[in-house]
Amino acid sequence: MAEHVIVKPEKIAATAAVALEQALVVPALFQREGIDQYKGSENDTINVKVEGVLPFRTYGWRNNRSAPITFDEYAERTVAVQFGGNIYSAVKLTDEQRDFDLNGWAKLMAKQTEAIGRGLERGAVDTLKNQTYAVTLGGAVDADGAGSGTAVRSLRATLIKARDVLNKFMIPKVGRVLLVGSDWESALLNDEKLNLASHVGESEAVSSLHEATIARRYGFDIVVSQEVAPDAAYAMHRSAFIFATGAPSVPASVTGGSASANGVAIRWLQDYDANYLTDRSVVNTYKGFRSVKDQLMGVDDVTGQAFVSEHEHFVRAIKLDLDATVDVLPTGSAPAAVELTAITGVGNAA
Repeated sequence: MAEHVIVKPEKIAATAAVALEQALVVPALFQREGIDQYKGSENDTINVKVEGVLPFRTYGWRNNRSAPITFDEYAERTVAVQFGGNIYSAVKLTDEQRDFDLNGWAKLMAKQTEAIGRGLERGAVDTLKNQTYAVTLGGAVDADGAGSGTAVRSLRATLIKARDVLNKFMIPKVGRVLLVGSDWESALLNDEKLNLASHVGESEAVSSLHEATIARRYGFDIVVSQEVAPDAAYAMHRSAFIFATGAPSVPASVTGGSASANGVAIRWLQDYDANYLTDRSVVNTYKGFRSVKDQLMGVDDVTGQAFVSEHEHFVRAIKLDLDATVDVLPTGSAPAAVELTAITGVGNAA
């Protein structure tokens, strides 16, 4: 007679958490934060620390020492991430389905975890889509800038331009990603100058993110997402956006467990409705998304002294539009745009 094996809820939750973490693509490109340690925070908000920036200063060589040196105060900023909702999947399972169709919880948990993953992907993509970007590069820009339409800047040149903009924005080179939609993927794979097609499938994938990564070019890991608009792409640093999850607590009145894997948390609840001879399974997680802005360091052209920007700027990511015929750069006389152009040299703000 076969031995009856009892599977602990915590083990099921842990398996689901690992599966969910490996199924993510776009959220996996964000900086991850767990919110369990923040439970009970005011207004359902957690504060994530962002490193501060200090200017360098110079002191006159062999001066008369009549003026003291300047002391700066170092302060780290906090980015408030508000819990954006409760992603869940709830399923009823009859005795007959459990005993004859599914043979346990494994298949059902896989499908519920898949549903949670789709919800988190949508939340991450919506965060990307709704963000205001200082720079949008066009994929169909005239190569000579004359507007004749006879020659279009190559995609290779567009990627190099994206790299240049992030360099001028002083974004770290390690951790850069180019997230692209399906039209961008096709265009990049068909561009002989980029030679990406030969790299697809060369390494065995161990997660959905690895499967979606098609190559590395010009300092970017190029990642494809079917959730991103086909003609859209984002050149970004992995710290440009924050992705927070947290497993709700398990009520004492039901069977359940919670677990996390690499910062992605999940809870599983299961109980039995005797009135209908039906099991009920609920998988869920709290989630939150947020972009990260920075204060920039510039150098005064007259004095040669460094200074920290008055405004905060979102510069850790820029957008690319495959069909756009012009680049959109910082313009106008708004103080933030003027400051950004003055510090980085990107744009033509007045």
